[in-house]
Amino acid sequence: MNNAFFQHQRICYSQSHRTRCWRIALLPYYAPLAAPLLLLLAASICFARPGRRPRAVLILAEGAALGSLLVAIASLVLLVLFGAGTSALIGWAGVGLSARLDAVSVAMLLLVAFTGWIVVRYSRTYLDGEDRQGAFTGWLCSALAAVLLFVQAGNLVQLAAAWFSASVALHHLLLFYPQRMAAQRAARKKQLFSVVGATALTSAAALAALWAGTTDIAGINALARSGDASWTIVAAAALFALAALLKSAQFPTHGWLTEVMEAPTPVSALLHAGVINAGGFLLIRFADVMLLAPGILALLAMIGGFTALFGALVMLTQPAVKTSLAWSTVAQMGFMILQCGLALFPLALLHIIAHSLYKAHAFLASGGAVEQVAGTRRPGPVAVPDGPAVGKAFLIALAIYATIGAVFGLLFGFEHKSPQALALGAILIFGVAYLLAQGLADAAPRPLTRKTALYSCLAAAGYFALQTAAEWLTAGVLPQPPAPGRLEWTLMGLAVLSFGLVAIAQALFPLWASHPAAAGLRVHLSNGLYANTLFDRVLGGWVVRKPS
Repeated sequence: MNNAFFQHQRICYSQSHRTRCWRIALLPYYAPLAAPLLLLLAASICFARPGRRPRAVLILAEGAALGSLLVAIASLVLLVLFGAGTSALIGWAGVGLSARLDAVSVAMLLLVAFTGWIVVRYSRTYLDGEDRQGAFTGWLCSALAAVLLFVQAGNLVQLAAAWFSASVALHHLLLFYPQRMAAQRAARKKQLFSVVGATALTSAAALAALWAGTTDIAGINALARSGDASWTIVAAAALFALAALLKSAQFPTHGWLTEVMEAPTPVSALLHAGVINAGGFLLIRFADVMLLAPGILALLAMIGGFTALFGALVMLTQPAVKTSLAWSTVAQMGFMILQCGLALFPLALLHIIAHSLYKAHAFLASGGAVEQVAGTRRPGPVAVPDGPAVGKAFLIALAIYATIGAVFGLLFGFEHKSPQALALGAILIFGVAYLLAQGLADAAPRPLTRKTALYSCLAAAGYFALQTAAEWLTAGVLPQPPAPGRLEWTLMGLAVLSFGLVAIAQALFPLWASHPAAAGLRVHLSNGLYANTLFDRVLGGWVVRKPS
């Protein structure tokens, strides 16, 4: 807990009513626990009315979701007023409930509560008339409650229990249409990875508690900052990493995430915008522990970087909107794991928030977007940039990045910009280069060229501004990346080179799209290079129940 709290506690002990004053001082840190309790209450009522159109129950569920959002907003106010801290444990011997209130937990509380309210409100209309609408809403509220308990967990037992509970609720949501074979396959495959991931997380929690002598997460991270890296905590970091990789659908365990389209759209929105982020949040929450295992971080960077490239390439070949969005999530989760592997934990948290809001909107608005695109007049051929235009675009993008980076460095100090953050910015600027290339094509009109140049400058400025804000808001909560060694420099170089080559190939793809080799490559990419098919064969018939 922060210094202000300890000072308040000492003052209280000097008074006559010591016990009562101590409880009052702790009271603000219990507030976040009200959010999941509201949703669990609504879920229990929904399960009592599991049938079609239980209108009063659905209104209650929506009200509980809105109430959880108000609790999250109140938690932000309490954080500003009282500072970071952890509530006392409601339990015994390290087992029970406790809420951690800091910049990371409040940011995630706001994100999950806001997204959950939107999804619950949307599902009320989307599933109107379904036979088991009440039961669906119950499991939806249960999943949201579990995720809210997870992101605010102050102790390891609560963290692991909420992780497992969210997986159980998600499993029931994925099987809302149990007669669909694709839904069965996705749910059973997800169940397999959930069991392995939960086992890894439970083992990691046990090792961390054994090493630190406490189940308090803040205490474990504080002890990890001392740099005492024994084999116990390194093994815990490895198991935390394994759990995060499985939860975030990293290659080659990504297949289930692209097969959940048989579930209702609200499930896809909740999954891709919320539950899937649990792996990244786990790494962020134990950032100090992960820094004790640089080899594990390097492995995370390699797996995350490859998954990001793989998912992005496959996404471009998908004809269906929701499937393309699913592959986009695979790529985004890979990029988030890459950020954690480079020890850019504040940027990884920012990525989670930005991606969740974007992806929830994308899924919920996908139907309307398809209709809008279908009704749009296509005026003519698209301007295709040639080789010189692409080369010029990349040079201009790098110049924009260097100029704006220098301005921010002069304003906020160059010492605050780590090499890892600069390398990540260089990767992101390749997207700006692709945008510029469209505006520099010979057939592009001048207004398009001016717009792409303006948007490119805004994107580069936005990256540095958001990075600075994220680091400032999480100062003292999340560690800064350490000075890179030879391995880290090699990984950063490979990442920048790989993403740069892919960006160049993507920009030039229209020039050789008609070549037979390109057509064949497109077919292979559209099937995910058959990695998921091979995985299904390894599992055999287990992923789909045989008819009795």
